[in-house]
Amino acid sequence: MLKIHQFPCLSDNYGFLIHDPDSGETAAIDTPDGAEYLKQAKAMGWQITQIWNTHWHPDHAGGNKAIVEATGATIIAPQEVDKLSPIDRVVSHGDEVTIGAHTAHVIDVGGHTNGHIAYHLPDSGVAFVGDSVFALGCGRMFEGEPRQFWNSLQRIKGLPPETMLYCAHEYTSANAKFALHADPENRALQDYAEEIAAKRARDETTVPTQLERELATNPFLRADDPALAQKWGGSAPHETFAALRAGKDNF
Repeated sequence: MLKIHQFPCLSDNYGFLIHDPDSGETAAIDTPDGAEYLKQAKAMGWQITQIWNTHWHPDHAGGNKAIVEATGATIIAPQEVDKLSPIDRVVSHGDEVTIGAHTAHVIDVGGHTNGHIAYHLPDSGVAFVGDSVFALGCGRMFEGEPRQFWNSLQRIKGLPPETMLYCAHEYTSANAKFALHADPENRALQDYAEEIAAKRARDETTVPTQLERELATNPFLRADDPALAQKWGGSAPHETFAALRAGKDNF
């Protein structure tokens, strides 16, 4: 089985290393801080052999150069990452990447950036989703448009409900406040928000999060719910999503 090492990076990012004990390969999922990734890999006794970028933002691909210089790792990324570093293999929706005998499916989750991708490892029951979706939230729509982003979230919603989503930031407390504002009658959300508050009070992480729970509580994944459409407007789910995203931007 793959081993996943999660650690804090920068001010509120999470770093992820995935390691296949059989092959000895290790993949860095995004690279917010190259030095910290190298430090964490050394502490684990792992050698980084691959980098899997989700999108081009510097807090996700800014450490590529330092890691490649130290390890010679292969960079696998969407085309947009060439804004920050060379890419050894460009991937897009429908492609597959491997670490040892484990296969990850590449999913188009554009919206936060146009080329944003996620990596789903079905045999391990995990998906690395970058900034496309968060616990009780989703990324800001910097480059995309609402229909595109909603379609991306539909792809995430279509994963097996038991999938654990490894999102890239510890934003859950702030997301919970908006979610309660967006959907105040949701009892499952109320319970989840209480758990989050208790975890953060103990300085515990809220990532990863299980898709099944997000489907019941995350307003951005529930923009097709008639009750949210009635409250937030929109004659189609992507329009309700747009209203929710604008509401969060100004919350």
